[in-house]
Amino acid sequence: MAQILKFSEEVIEKAVNILKKGGVVAFPTETVYGLGANGLNPEAVIKIFEIKNRPFFYPLILHIGRKEDANKFWKNIDRRGEKLIEKFWPGPLTIILPKSEIVPYVVSAGFENVGIRMPKHSVALEILKKVDFPVAAPSANISGGLSPTEAKHVEQQIGDKIELIIDGGRCPIGIESTVIDLTTEKNVILRPGGITKEEIEKVIGKVKIIDRTDKKLGQFSLHYSLKTPLQILRDLSEVKSGIRAGLLAFGEIKEKEKFVKIEVLSEKGDLKEAANKFFSCLYNLDNANLDIIYAQQVPEKGLGIAIMDRLKKLAIKN
Repeated sequence: MAQILKFSEEVIEKAVNILKKGGVVAFPTETVYGLGANGLNPEAVIKIFEIKNRPFFYPLILHIGRKEDANKFWKNIDRRGEKLIEKFWPGPLTIILPKSEIVPYVVSAGFENVGIRMPKHSVALEILKKVDFPVAAPSANISGGLSPTEAKHVEQQIGDKIELIIDGGRCPIGIESTVIDLTTEKNVILRPGGITKEEIEKVIGKVKIIDRTDKKLGQFSLHYSLKTPLQILRDLSEVKSGIRAGLLAFGEIKEKEKFVKIEVLSEKGDLKEAANKFFSCLYNLDNANLDIIYAQQVPEKGLGIAIMDRLKKLAIKN
C-alpha cells in the first residue's frame, strides 16, 4: 500500500530516488495529481500504463522543470510555441510539437509528436528540477476514472499499486491542462483546460477547439466514468421524483428538497472556484449511493468551456 506523506524536503528526496530507480510516484500539480515516471525510461513508462490500466495507444505528456529543457525533447519550437511558453509556463498548458529522437515511442504512442508542459505547483517543480529527465505523468487514477485533485482520491483508485503519494493538498486549478497542437499551421485545442481559448488567442491568434467525441483523437477523446448515471439539467422540472437524486450545483440552488445530496461548485457563480472543486464534488456525489446525479450547466465561456466539456463526456458515458 502506498505511503501518503506530506510535502517535505525529505519526502521530495524519497520521490526523486524512486523515479531515478525506475519507479512511479504520485504527486500534486496545479491541475490534478499526476502519476510520474522517468519519461526516457521505457520500462518505467510501461509501469504507468499497467498501474492505470491505460491502453498503450494513448500518448503521455512529459513534464519538465525548466523552460529550456523543452529544446531537448522537441525537434524544434516555432514562434507560436515560444510565445505560449513565455506567457503560460510554468502553468496548465500542454504544447504538442514534433518529438526529438530521445523521446521513446512508448511515450508518444508511436506518433512523431509529443506533448510537453512545465507545471506551476511548487511540489511538482521541485521534483522536476532534481531529476535530469522529463517525467511522464498522466493523472494518477485508473484510466477512465475521475481525475484526482486530492491525495485521498489517488489512494482510492491506485493506492495499492504504488509506493508513494505526496500529499500537497487540493490542486488549486482542479481540471487538467489545456492541450494545444501546433504541428500544423492551424492552432488546435485538443483538450480545453486550465488555460482558456480566449487567453491563448490573445497570444497567437485564432484557435479552434476540436470536438472530443471524435474517437480518432486518442487520449483526448477519453470519457470519464462514474458509478452513478449523470444528467445535465436544462431545468429543474426534469428532476424525477421518488429516487435518490444528487445535484452538482452552480450558483443559487432552488428546490433543495428534490435532492438527498447537493455539492456546490460555486454559490457566487465563480468559474475558477467551480473548476477547483469540480472533481472533488463529483467524487462526493458518486460515493453517496445515489440513483442519479443531476448537474446544472455552467456558462460556456473561459473555464466554463472546460467544465462543460467534462460534464458532457460524463453524460455521454452514462
